[in-house]
Amino acid sequence: MELLRTPPPRERADAARNRAAVLAAAERLFAEHGPEGVSMDQVATAAGVGKGTLFRRFGDKSGLAVALLDARERELQEAILSGPPPLGPGAAPGERIEAFVLAYLDYLLKHLALVRMSETASPGARYRIGAYRFWHLHLALLLDGDPDPEAAAHGLLAALSAEHASALLPDLGEERLRAALVRLARAVASGGSGTGA
Repeated sequence: MELLRTPPPRERADAARNRAAVLAAAERLFAEHGPEGVSMDQVATAAGVGKGTLFRRFGDKSGLAVALLDARERELQEAILSGPPPLGPGAAPGERIEAFVLAYLDYLLKHLALVRMSETASPGARYRIGAYRFWHLHLALLLDGDPDPEAAAHGLLAALSAEHASALLPDLGEERLRAALVRLARAVASGGSGTGA
């Protein structure tokens, strides 16, 4: 699990300043106008960097979304690895799975537009993100009593995709979605007696 944790970026001082300026500008603009309402040109202007610098560093808006989400994902990874139970070590696997689903859903709902952009930038983008591999391994380890823990982990994570949540929220609302995901987590967890991660 430690090997899959998202490491903080290492970079030159000037690159770090540019990165911080771009991320601050993007976060402010995305919060004010939504990710779809902001162009890369606007981000570059607000950050005081050239468009070339912005595109070389982040590629496109989905790259910016991934960078903005990185710190939040690292916080959740730290809580899983060394935080208090039930999200962190020390609780039964089923309790940890439920705690993960609720913590991830909180993260997802808080940053839904950005997560959706990062997951749908290109076909299969969600599965190439390092954080997804971390979440998947965490769940698969907790489900190691399941006949196919890797498939079960993918199934549970599918219900937590930004696209899925975005489609269901207008009809179900947050509380019904949350309750349904808890029931799903309990059902998946009861299929195995994992030893924990």
